[in-house]
Amino acid sequence: MSEKKEAKKAKKAEKKAAKGQKSGKGFKIVIAVLLVLAIVGEFYIGLTIPGKIENAITAATAVTDNGSDDPGVEFKEGTYGGVEFKTLEDVVKYYNDAYNKTKAKTADFKNSGGDVETLYAFIGEENLQIKEGSLLVDGSANAMLNGMVPGILSGIFKPNVCGLPPSSNRHPADDVDSAGASMATSRVTIEDVKAGNVVDNGDGTITITLIPVATEMSEKGMDPQGHFFNTLGALDSVVGSISVLSFSQGGASENVKATYEGGKAVVTIDPASGEIVKADYNMVVNVDVQHANVTVLKDKSASLVILYDNHFPASDATMAEKGYTAV
Repeated sequence: MSEKKEAKKAKKAEKKAAKGQKSGKGFKIVIAVLLVLAIVGEFYIGLTIPGKIENAITAATAVTDNGSDDPGVEFKEGTYGGVEFKTLEDVVKYYNDAYNKTKAKTADFKNSGGDVETLYAFIGEENLQIKEGSLLVDGSANAMLNGMVPGILSGIFKPNVCGLPPSSNRHPADDVDSAGASMATSRVTIEDVKAGNVVDNGDGTITITLIPVATEMSEKGMDPQGHFFNTLGALDSVVGSISVLSFSQGGASENVKATYEGGKAVVTIDPASGEIVKADYNMVVNVDVQHANVTVLKDKSASLVILYDNHFPASDATMAEKGYTAV
């Protein structure tokens, strides 16, 4: 292949990878905006000064149910859908095998430009929410401020389609972690799992529910929560780089916390094929900032609860909306 063709191919791959990783960056920007808005927004709403909230959002974006364990998730030894499970470790192994088999399949889709792209065959859709009423400043909520959250989210976060998490990419070749290692296979271990169970659906399928152990400042692919979800990685560095924000004591690493707890993976598997046929991944992260200074406000705290969901498979309508049709 000529150097010109090689360069063109590399550039195209780089563009695809950047596009696929966009959602992770989007999460961090959303959170940064809301944290700054929480601090200055409450103040400016009280003073009814027009335009100040919009200015805070612009400054921040220039930086390029609170999840509780389901009491019914308890493993019971038995045979489900014709499959025997003696231990929770058996459940984890079965989940991993189904995940790997499902993710090994690809399919061709025509994009909105008329080109054919090879994507994961099992594609899902995403949804990001801030838990209602969870945006707090110094431990208190502001009803008007919380009411603005949905509009802010829709203006910043643009959902897309992706492969099974922790993938944030629909292109298998670009589905890698921060170290460049492939994420085409599951990394879940029994040590990652706090609780789990299996249910026989009575229609030939079984549903596995797994709840990962809590993790602080998780990075996708690198820890218990990151083995299940598209976690945010170094959120402290993103928040700490916002020009309008500083800290009255310490730095971002000491004052920005992201605790992942209460999320779960609910996966339906067809034992006949050994593949996942339906899945919901529900991530819950509590973000907390302490000792923050923004403009004239000093030593403030702000917190919010993020609910991020991946549902599989994506509907035909969603795929079409994102510009993909099956070949």
